[in-house]
Amino acid sequence: MKDPLYISTAQFENRSGDKVYNLSIIDKLSAKAAAQGSQAIAFHECSVTGYTFARHLSKVQMLELAEEIPDGPSIKKLREIATRNKITILAGLFEKDQQQNLFKAYVCVDESGVRAKFRKLHPFINPHLIPGNEYCVFDLHGWKCGILICYDNNIIENVRATRLLGAQIIFMPHVTMCTPSTRPGAGFVHPDLWKNRERDPTSLRLEFDGMKGRDWLMKWLPARSYDNAIYTVFSNPIGMDDDQLKNGCSMIIDPFGDVIAECRTLGDDIVTTALVPEKLKQAGGQRYIKARRPDLYKDIIGADHTPEQKVVWLKTEK
Repeated sequence: MKDPLYISTAQFENRSGDKVYNLSIIDKLSAKAAAQGSQAIAFHECSVTGYTFARHLSKVQMLELAEEIPDGPSIKKLREIATRNKITILAGLFEKDQQQNLFKAYVCVDESGVRAKFRKLHPFINPHLIPGNEYCVFDLHGWKCGILICYDNNIIENVRATRLLGAQIIFMPHVTMCTPSTRPGAGFVHPDLWKNRERDPTSLRLEFDGMKGRDWLMKWLPARSYDNAIYTVFSNPIGMDDDQLKNGCSMIIDPFGDVIAECRTLGDDIVTTALVPEKLKQAGGQRYIKARRPDLYKDIIGADHTPEQKVVWLKTEK
């Protein structure tokens, strides 16, 4: 039986386009996680570059912001941070290739370099981004891990496919919640509440934890773990991301669908917990995987389909 794996998930307020600052916070929080005995720490989608501001950028500006992987300066810096702190780091940034194609990428980096790279399958923040076209499963201290970025996790087939490829842990970096939607209760959280969080944390917490934020997340995220008998490592920024306020609540969910660690402070923070292998076999999702009847639905799931993706908040004025 494999050993327990100590994992941290982080939340922090990134600065748009300020890689030096964002990497300094990644360094600080990685050191904190390592001091707690963590073997790996996960950060949110585009944690190196910032995210929401990219909706305003031209292709030329995106190419200036993006980096090649593994040879870009941010990857080299992540490797330095991982080596110094003796911890594996998972973080996100915009990637460009030698043909000037642009992707949303998430990497796993340790002292040896890039252990894994995943390109978001359903990108939408900038029209010049190209979708990735493959799943990612890799080894981390004897555990099989996968990566799915933000919206990728809302398409349940992506989670099941990654699980069927062997993933026992799926890292799910996000920049989500507190945006308009067609669902009841959704919407922006006013930035003034963030500015006033020390004097009035209760009003901010009510918004963050209600249907604009955590209550919505808990409708679906635990089910991804429960149905697939996996550990879910969810990472999300807190504070202002460009002109939009995000609510953090980075968390780790076990194969029973239970939240076993969660950031609850109103600021930069991490939580660390042990992932134990016994739960992978004890959870009901393990039985559900074995009970599948793909002969019944393989042609239904695999039928020709034209993808449609609508993101309301990109065109919504506050």
